[in-house]
Amino acid sequence: MDSIDVALYISYTLTILAGLAAIVFPIINSVSDPKSLVKAGAGLGALLVIFLISWAISGSDVTAAYADLSPSLSKFIGGLLTMMYVLTGLALVGIVYTEVSKAIK
Repeated sequence: MDSIDVALYISYTLTILAGLAAIVFPIINSVSDPKSLVKAGAGLGALLVIFLISWAISGSDVTAAYADLSPSLSKFIGGLLTMMYVLTGLALVGIVYTEVSKAIK
């Protein structure tokens, strides 16, 4: 059983190191190429705008089944769900557009 515990701790450590590397290396690469930071910032800004619009149109109603949720948390969750629906729709439209434009060429 001790070998399983050791293997789990090693896997936890390697997972954390991989996560840190996935965060740190793109940042190091972006610092050497500032134009990529502008593109990343534009993407994050677009996601923020989509979330804010989704959050603004979502309701804060809480049903009796979810009485332990606050109205602000309900509005936040509604905003996230609406954002997911919008992004999924945009992805599907992009896929259809790409396939149709390939078929026409």
